[in-house]
Amino acid sequence: MFTGIVQGMAQVVECQGLGSNKRLQIQFPESSMQSQQLGASVSINGVCLTVVAVQADLISFDVIDTTLTLTNLGLLAAGSIINFERAAKMGDEVGGHIMSGHIMCCLTVSQIRTQEDSHRLRFSIIESSASEGVLAANHPMSYLFNKGYVGLNGSSLTICDIGDNWIEVSLIPETLRLTTFGALKVDDNVNLEIDSHTQATVDTVERILQQKGLV
Repeated sequence: MFTGIVQGMAQVVECQGLGSNKRLQIQFPESSMQSQQLGASVSINGVCLTVVAVQADLISFDVIDTTLTLTNLGLLAAGSIINFERAAKMGDEVGGHIMSGHIMCCLTVSQIRTQEDSHRLRFSIIESSASEGVLAANHPMSYLFNKGYVGLNGSSLTICDIGDNWIEVSLIPETLRLTTFGALKVDDNVNLEIDSHTQATVDTVERILQQKGLV
């Protein structure tokens, strides 16, 4: 379990192919991985990965082919910078929202603009499954709402504007300092996680409406 409060940035040192999978070796900031253990979970760009090797703050993770295809971890190379968060402990303050590290899909950066002290990013669905204005079942936009929260590259953020196939977030300087969002460029991919409670609520309401013949 994670809170969506990114603890900092780390650098990929090596990407080693393991058949169709990949091993990532990541250098974390000094002492940020203190007492880290084999088998522990760490959020890397929002993806929950398992620690497979520990050398002080140099940590390795194995990533399966499905995750490489579904997320932007497949695009990582030596030198890439990522967001990270260690797994939450019982009793920790939840400053963002509960996140599982299970990514739904990737969004792409379609617009970047600055308004006074606010940095606004617009993200679009890479491959929309909307047809004739009607969203298909399980389409990501079905679970996104204006002023709702969303997980992007592991960061818990509030949606400040929304369209048919895009969302916008507004970032303060502190978020830009702690995360990779300040370095994003148009056409970059970000990982999207939808809150599981939101998914369950939307799916339940849609099922009930279908049973009543209202949709």
